[in-house]
Amino acid sequence: MIGFVGLCVGSFLNVVIYRLPIMMERDWRQQSAEFLEIRLSDNDSDSDSVTFNLSTPNSKCPACKAAIRAWQNIPVFSYIMLGGKCANCKTSISIRYPLVEFVTAVLSILIAWHFGFSLQTLFALILLWSLIALSLIDLDHQLLPDSITLPLLWLGLFSSVFNVFTDSKSSIIGAIAGYLSLWSVYMVFKLLTGKEGMGFGDFKLLAVFGAWFGWKFLPVIILLSSVVGAVVGICMIVFTKRGKEVPIPFGPYLAGAGLIALFCGEQLIAWYLGRF
Repeated sequence: MIGFVGLCVGSFLNVVIYRLPIMMERDWRQQSAEFLEIRLSDNDSDSDSVTFNLSTPNSKCPACKAAIRAWQNIPVFSYIMLGGKCANCKTSISIRYPLVEFVTAVLSILIAWHFGFSLQTLFALILLWSLIALSLIDLDHQLLPDSITLPLLWLGLFSSVFNVFTDSKSSIIGAIAGYLSLWSVYMVFKLLTGKEGMGFGDFKLLAVFGAWFGWKFLPVIILLSSVVGAVVGICMIVFTKRGKEVPIPFGPYLAGAGLIALFCGEQLIAWYLGRF
C-alpha cells in the first residue's frame, strides 16, 4: 500500500518540482513591480494573469501542448506503455519523471519496512517526500523554497512534542544550532572573501534536520553532506571542466545526509563517538 501511495506522490512531486519555481518567479515579478511602482510589459501581464498553480492548468505536452489524459498519467506504467514518448507528437519524455516516481515509491517502502506501522513512518514519509522535491528544485534552480522548508521546520518541532524522533529540548536546540552553524560558516566566508558561499535555504534545511532529529545528529549530517559534496564538486571540475566559480547546489547533499541519518543515525553517532 505504501508503495502505491509512493508512486502517486512521486507523480505529484514531479508537478511540484516543475511548477513551484515558476509560481515563485511570477510572484517575485509581481511583488517587484508593485514595490518599484512600474508596469509590467503586456506579455508579462498576460502570462501572469493566467491561473498557474499546482492544480491548474492541466498537464500538457511541452512540445505539442496536447492535454495528457488520465491513462497517460499513471505513474511509471504510462511511461513504459508510451515507450517514453508523447502519444500525440512522439516527442521523447524525460526519463526523470518515472525515475522520481519509482525512487519515491522505493524509499517510501523502505521507510515503512524500517519503522513499521507507527507514527514515525507517517512523519518520516512526509519528510522524505519533501526532501525529494527540495533536492530536485535545488538542482534545477538552486532554490530551497521557504514554502517547503519552513513548514518542515515547524512540523519537526511539533513532532518532538510526541517524542517521534527526539524530545522537545533536543529539537529546539537542534533547530537553533543547525541554522547558526551554517550561518556562521557563511558569515566567516563572506568576511574573508567578500562572496556568498551558500544560500540561506541551506541554513534552514539544516535547521529542519536539527528540529527533526535533535542536535546530536547535526555533526553526522554536516560531515556526510560536506564530504559527498566536496567529492562530487571536485569530480565535476576535473571530469566535466566545470568552472570553479560555478555554484553547486548543496541542498541535495544535505537531504541525502538527512535520509541516511533517518535510517541509521544512531549507529553512526555511536560509531564516531567510539572513535574518540
